[in-house]
Amino acid sequence: MKLRDRQDKVERILSFKASKGGPFDDASTRVRGEVEVLGLLLMIDRMHEENQDAISRTGIKTGVNSRFTFETTVRENDSVTAEFVASGKGQLDAFASPLSLSKVVYAANINDRCSLVAVPLGAKCSDVGSSKSSHQERGLTGHSFTGPSLLNQHIGSGISVSVKKSNIIASLAQFVSVLGTQLDSQGTTLSLSTFGQLVYQISWNTKLSVLGLHQVPKFSNQHASLGPIALPIGIFRHKDPFSASLRSTAMVVESELDTSTRIGGWVEMNNSGTRHLQWGASISDLPEDDFGWGLRLGGTIEGLKDWDHYQVEGFSKINFGEKFSVQPSLVYVKNGSTHFPALMMKSSWSF
Repeated sequence: MKLRDRQDKVERILSFKASKGGPFDDASTRVRGEVEVLGLLLMIDRMHEENQDAISRTGIKTGVNSRFTFETTVRENDSVTAEFVASGKGQLDAFASPLSLSKVVYAANINDRCSLVAVPLGAKCSDVGSSKSSHQERGLTGHSFTGPSLLNQHIGSGISVSVKKSNIIASLAQFVSVLGTQLDSQGTTLSLSTFGQLVYQISWNTKLSVLGLHQVPKFSNQHASLGPIALPIGIFRHKDPFSASLRSTAMVVESELDTSTRIGGWVEMNNSGTRHLQWGASISDLPEDDFGWGLRLGGTIEGLKDWDHYQVEGFSKINFGEKFSVQPSLVYVKNGSTHFPALMMKSSWSF
């Protein structure tokens, strides 16, 4: 009888462990893809260095780009996202380019008020906290409407925690990235970045966000290779003029007038080199299954006095079903003494 009782206990324990399973046993994976083709027609007499600098500052990137996203749900409320990209680098060869892993994100919802995000690869400030907004959608230019530039910087690996209470969301994140190796030295320069954000929901359709990013380059003269996510804090004792910290602060206001109409603006100030202020504003009406339009403008004020750069973009968006869209645009750019208009065309296919 005792032997039979022990056998029953062992069977119950084994059946209980088998029923528990692992966090990925019932996981489901969603796959999303997007292919973009962007062309540009410049209305200028000839190309020279000033024109090239102006085009570079607009953030225009022509060519073919493709992106594939795999999102897996684990533990009911958590998710793991992996993003693969292929870029044609300005030529029509993106389809032949190999896919490369550009981002990995693990998002954990601890409870209704607290969440955790870890980004071991390809981290940006827009990946953590509640930084994502309607004004960060990718478009024709990268300056006038994609939100403060601090949200779009590639800053290595990071982890963040967000806490929500009533109509306020507070987020704090820490990032680390390798900047490179200094000349005539075998040491490595790392960048430690601290990001903070406070979001206040003013009303049901309007919110105000205050953001800050503090980056501190750290030089290590050690010759150890500890792997991509090991951080030996104690070796950061070498002081160097290169290790000057960079600070950026920004404020974003955005409002949804209805399901498809949005209006917003942002300002950002940083201390990199000459103190300057960047700004942007936009208004758009982009229904998912109808004709859409928008107006976006932005610029940079150097030294808080001179309007060094600004641009205006008017565009329309034509949807052909739910998967394909065409977006023609007219852009006017002024960069110092250089100014010119440009016609742009972007087509997108998603699945």
